[in-house]
Amino acid sequence: MRQIPEFLAVLACGLFAGAAIYVSLVEHPVRMECGVEIATAEFPPGYHRGTIMQLSLAAVCLLSSIAAWLAR
Repeated sequence: MRQIPEFLAVLACGLFAGAAIYVSLVEHPVRMECGVEIATAEFPPGYHRGTIMQLSLAAVCLLSSIAAWLAR
């Protein structure tokens, strides 16, 4: 029974890390190449969406990690 929360924790952690790597290596450099005006216009909505995604993934990871720990 412990494998399900462990899988969810690892999956959420992997998605979180993958998204962070994608933003750092792909999205941010592209925004900087488009110019300051476009980058500053795109930053607030992108930051808001990223915050929601990271918060939800971190919460899933935390809760599933606690569930796996309690199932020991």
